[in-house]
Amino acid sequence: MYVDGGLSNNLGAVAEQAARVEADGYDAAWGSETNHDPFLPMVLAAGSTQRLLVGTGIAVAFARNPMITANVAWDLNAYSKGRFLLGLGSQIKPHIEKRFSMPWSHPAPRMREFISAMRAIWACWQEGTPLDFRGEFYRHTLMTPFFDPGPNDYGAPKVFLAAVGTEMTKVAAEVADGMLVHGFSTAKYLREVTLPTIEAGLSASGRTRADFQLSYPLFIVTGASAADIDKAAVATRKQIAFYASTPAYRRVLDVHGWGDLQERLNVLSKRGEWDAMGEQISDEVLEAFAVVAAPDDVAGQVIARVGDLVDRVSFYTPAGLNADAARQILTDLHAA
Repeated sequence: MYVDGGLSNNLGAVAEQAARVEADGYDAAWGSETNHDPFLPMVLAAGSTQRLLVGTGIAVAFARNPMITANVAWDLNAYSKGRFLLGLGSQIKPHIEKRFSMPWSHPAPRMREFISAMRAIWACWQEGTPLDFRGEFYRHTLMTPFFDPGPNDYGAPKVFLAAVGTEMTKVAAEVADGMLVHGFSTAKYLREVTLPTIEAGLSASGRTRADFQLSYPLFIVTGASAADIDKAAVATRKQIAFYASTPAYRRVLDVHGWGDLQERLNVLSKRGEWDAMGEQISDEVLEAFAVVAAPDDVAGQVIARVGDLVDRVSFYTPAGLNADAARQILTDLHAA
């Protein structure tokens, strides 16, 4: 199992941080798109490391078009000498339309076409294949020598797609190289819903599970003392409650028979009662989403829970994670 870390999107700090993540022994590091551009930090992270894979987890696909995204990902993969991972996500309709002023429609088919269009563009640049992509949502039929970057020694980057629902999960398995599992997932949901859907998508694309990677940010609740663990649990309950209040994520709760929890949390969220929301997350719910253990027991529990389900794991710690504890867990996971 690969163990991945995180990257800041602070341009003044990310180079040093990436070098430290690499020195600690992580296999990859992911940045995000929230209040800063997701791609600029990748340049600095790649430039300050030699071995570490660096990726966007995620960049918002529908805020862009396939050509723009293909171009920046192509350059980053060449610059990093094949170490760039293009992680994409759809975001949700209000953000796409109201924040980015971009069109929203049929997200799963649109995403399938977005990634397929990028692959057609990359084939044009790397192999000289004439560019003639004609889809329902995107059309790319013009590529002159002046705008063609030409082949590079490392080709196109691996594409990871963030997904929760079955439609987007199937798209990931059909056209991407891997999937970014949402942190609001459980081993039961992965086993009963996600993996069967992936198998169907891989079969449709003529591939096998060996051709595809699952990356999972797993909630970790740990600390040097019982008080530290309790403090971490409070923060994690609030984060789980925030996700659980969202109607689109109810499907995860339904697998456990907890669908009514979503309705209660949604009411509280509209009142802004964030502390009360966290209090709704019982020990049973917490332990379904999070590994709750002392640092020296975390790795064993991670392996027992998802060792046969995912290929990459990272630590999702809303309360933060002590650097020494993180290194211990990382060492234990690599030794397992």
